[in-house]
Amino acid sequence: MAENILHIMSDADRSPVRPPPPVKRHHWIVRFTHWATVVLLIGMVTSGLQIYGAYAKFGERGGPYYVNPFQDREFPGWSRLGGWLAGALNWHFALMWGLVGVGLLYLCYIVASGEWRSLLFRSRDVRGAIAMQQYYLRLRKDHPAQGKHNPLQKLAYTFIVILGVLSVLTGIAIYKPVQFSWLTALFGGFQAARYWHFWTVWIFVGFTIVHVMLVFVVDPPSFRAMITGWYRGRFPSHD
Repeated sequence: MAENILHIMSDADRSPVRPPPPVKRHHWIVRFTHWATVVLLIGMVTSGLQIYGAYAKFGERGGPYYVNPFQDREFPGWSRLGGWLAGALNWHFALMWGLVGVGLLYLCYIVASGEWRSLLFRSRDVRGAIAMQQYYLRLRKDHPAQGKHNPLQKLAYTFIVILGVLSVLTGIAIYKPVQFSWLTALFGGFQAARYWHFWTVWIFVGFTIVHVMLVFVVDPPSFRAMITGWYRGRFPSHD
């Protein structure tokens, strides 16, 4: 009798653990705007580097220059789009309207659906964000409990939206410095606006690299969910 019980328990231990059932996580608008933003940003960055090459420094000619580790450096040809200044400007402005359109579509969706509530970082998320940072730095072993997005993700997403607004405003200040002179002056003048517009690029690039790394290290199923819309992983699909 005891041997039979042990045999049954042994079979139960060997039985495979069934993965959780797939749940719908991302609406098609979220998936479309996510990947469209990736493509458009690549075009914006590469055409922006071509524009930068026309005057590879920041500051008035003959005056003091802003701190810039890329001063007078030419980026490799494979990383630039447009071929020359006018071509790069045409690409940059064309892609800009696409990016603004995609951004507005996404904004309208998250407001209409109420999904903004699960993305916006609030004061109550501070403690959770600290706990998540401790986990990433290996200062704590267990992964803090989370919903669809953990507090550190909410902080990053909220910050990147603010950065996106800053990028658009500095871009307008450069594009129409006379018509929007008050906006250009708000950023400290044309060269200062150009300087801050340039650095938003590298913050975007850094954010993207960290974002992709954390997706594959912490929650690989979320990558598939951003393609198919369906999620089968260890974290809830809601907050």
